[in-house]
Amino acid sequence: MYEHTYPTERFRRTVEFVKKHLPLSETILDLGVPNPLSQILQQNGYTVFNTGGEDLDNDRSALQNRTGAVTAFEIFEHLLNPFTVLTEISADKIFISVPLRLWFATAYRSKTDPWDRHYHEFEDWQLDWLLEKTGWKIIDRQKWAHPVGKFGIRPLLRKFTNRYYMIYAEKIKPTA
Repeated sequence: MYEHTYPTERFRRTVEFVKKHLPLSETILDLGVPNPLSQILQQNGYTVFNTGGEDLDNDRSALQNRTGAVTAFEIFEHLLNPFTVLTEISADKIFISVPLRLWFATAYRSKTDPWDRHYHEFEDWQLDWLLEKTGWKIIDRQKWAHPVGKFGIRPLLRKFTNRYYMIYAEKIKPTA
């Protein structure tokens, strides 16, 4: 097994969560361009394909790439229409992580990159409901805080307020 020093606690938790539910023999379609997390999954023995950076709100053709699972780590908050994306995924398994909406912080919006903004800041029940409405059954979930090494009220709140929400879900098979 490949031993890896993870650059962030989020990466460590994410890889452990995927390993818990997905055998190495499964291939993964990771929504988004190649990134440090998809590379870490590859270093841990998974075969990972990435989408090409296309706007998934407009071009969902990559979702038909037949793989064992889809990963969408920190992606759905950037989409205007995650409902359509979830309905068009051809894989039977999905791993999703999203930053949770924080009552003490506004939605993220980059001042320099027009694509780097959050259209959705989910509460856990909202993502659960979205998955239910699009034909997915949640098998496992996990939440955790994201402490930062700064001083102040917000950094203090980040020490004990859950910031990330991760789900493993399987597509519900229609009954005959």
